[in-house]
Amino acid sequence: MEEKISAWREWIPSLADATQITPIRDGFSFDRKYLVIHRDGRKLLLRTAELRHYDGKRAEYEVMQAIRKYDAKSPIPLEMGKIMPLGLCYYILSYIEGEDARRVLPQLTPSEQYQIGWEAGQTLARLHRHPAPATTGPWYERIVNKTKGYVDAYRTCGIKIRHDEKIITFLEDNKHYLQDRPNQFQHDDYHVGNLIVSGRAFAGVIDFNRFDWGDPLHDFCKLALFSRECSVPFSAGQIAGYFGRERIPELFWKLYAMYAAISVFSSIVWSVRVTPDKVEEMRHRLLALCEDHDDFDSCIPAWYRNWGMSE
Repeated sequence: MEEKISAWREWIPSLADATQITPIRDGFSFDRKYLVIHRDGRKLLLRTAELRHYDGKRAEYEVMQAIRKYDAKSPIPLEMGKIMPLGLCYYILSYIEGEDARRVLPQLTPSEQYQIGWEAGQTLARLHRHPAPATTGPWYERIVNKTKGYVDAYRTCGIKIRHDEKIITFLEDNKHYLQDRPNQFQHDDYHVGNLIVSGRAFAGVIDFNRFDWGDPLHDFCKLALFSRECSVPFSAGQIAGYFGRERIPELFWKLYAMYAAISVFSSIVWSVRVTPDKVEEMRHRLLALCEDHDDFDSCIPAWYRNWGMSE
């Protein structure tokens, strides 16, 4: 590792006066991330990947540049390049100071959690203003094909979710709601593990490596999966902040439920393939998600209905 750090200082001029380059081990990405601290105290984030992923990393870097114009709280892209002798590509971003919301939210008051959620929702709405490339295929075709692939893979993975056939029927009966949806930027991993809190306030969103194009409301599926179990006030705040002063439309809940139902199958398949040691943890999480929706007899989840009654 020390040899690589020395090489980075040699091959990346902007790291020449770095005094510390410390690995960041959070997350499931195959990229490597490092906190860089310079002599003057400036902090940056270095992210490296194998050279064969350069085109994908370039697209990621460019989309982070493009969304700057929407005044979203996200890292500022500073530099990108290749280190041929190491077989690596890299980019450098500004570093968002703080801790991930998953760790911080349980220590805060419900009103503080809600406010952080509101600001996270506002930032997500800004990100979703960025349009997809004109060459992007229709969302309906892509999501229906993906869903079929997830369900087919689920049927052979060896793990079963209670009332799975009922959920599959729900998806089939309601897939028309997926038609004519806009193609916009999707962060595709927008949840408390990728949101930063500093000084009891929302500081920004990180980790754009899974970005995609399609229905922006698909980004709420990770709220259903991960954020809701961490903080109901935060989750309610994110939905409210996303719509601002507007009333939450009924169609939102139809699509929220559809994407939550799709995630039942995609999450099991992903866990079996990528984190087999966490399959049981994911299965319990998905059972809670299904209970939230009364096995998808209800589009509005119980946690939100109960939150509304407590307000």
